[in-house]
Amino acid sequence: MTDHDEASAVRPSTLAWASRHLAPGERIVRTEALHGGITAEVRRLTIGTRDGGTRHLVLRSFVDPSSAASAEDWLTRESGALTVLAGTDVPAPALVAVDPSAAHCEYPSLLMTHRPGRTVLDDEGLEARVPLLARQLVAIHAVRPVERPREYVALTTAETVVVPKGADAAAWAAAIDVIREPAPSYEGRFLHRDFQPGNVLFDVPPGRPAGARITGVVDWAAASWGPADLDVSHCSTNLALLHGPAWGRRFAEAYEEAGGVLAAAASERLYWRVRDALACSEEVRSVAQPWREAGRTELTTRAVEERLDAYVTGLMGGPGDGAVSHH
Repeated sequence: MTDHDEASAVRPSTLAWASRHLAPGERIVRTEALHGGITAEVRRLTIGTRDGGTRHLVLRSFVDPSSAASAEDWLTRESGALTVLAGTDVPAPALVAVDPSAAHCEYPSLLMTHRPGRTVLDDEGLEARVPLLARQLVAIHAVRPVERPREYVALTTAETVVVPKGADAAAWAAAIDVIREPAPSYEGRFLHRDFQPGNVLFDVPPGRPAGARITGVVDWAAASWGPADLDVSHCSTNLALLHGPAWGRRFAEAYEEAGGVLAAAASERLYWRVRDALACSEEVRSVAQPWREAGRTELTTRAVEERLDAYVTGLMGGPGDGAVSHH
């Protein structure tokens, strides 16, 4: 077995556990690290099949000691979400096996099928991808699970917000006041809870970025029940930071154009949008790092903070949000 990443190769008991979930005559012939996860190690396993071909599985292991306490909950939720999605047309991985308490593996682990495609984080072709992302999210929110996942958790408070250096103080103070209010009532939906370009896989024809199509939606560890606005706001914030503030506003429009329903009152929509943007203020560094590793080297922590400030200022009615520039 070869491994490009010997330092953190898959441990023997985890490999043995994964092997027990293969078809007769199959074996693991290769493991390789996939990048992009913040809390977990993600590996692609190449499986040799009986007829001499290969197929792929994905192994997610929570190896970070600081996440050990939450890993069982995350994996239980992810496996529950993948089970719910198995009967739908949402292109999620299929669950193969899960060991949330590390009873068999060195670390809490989940084994699932591999979805084709790749994440696309560059500006080129964005205009074509935004409606696809919006339609995909509408389809996720249309899922009606027999058993609801647990209620969403919003960890940000007015006290934990980190105001970026040089930010528009008045706009941020006004935004923080928005989330001091109690959360609006809402109609519950099945949420991904981390739906953003880093968790969506595309097939992009060479030289035709406008011909992109979605091939997979991954990372369901935070799946929960809550307002559609929360998922929309999260993707909006990510698009604003990746591609410029105006794209955050554009995504919410695209979601409604695709048939999605947001909160009726503008003040309620603002609450969820601001809440997600402010939550991002606490983790700009960890958000920006995978983007730089994926090739967006210009997205320094400072650059992302400046975009976040412009986005928040725009949400609060200031001059921070320009129109989407059509290339």
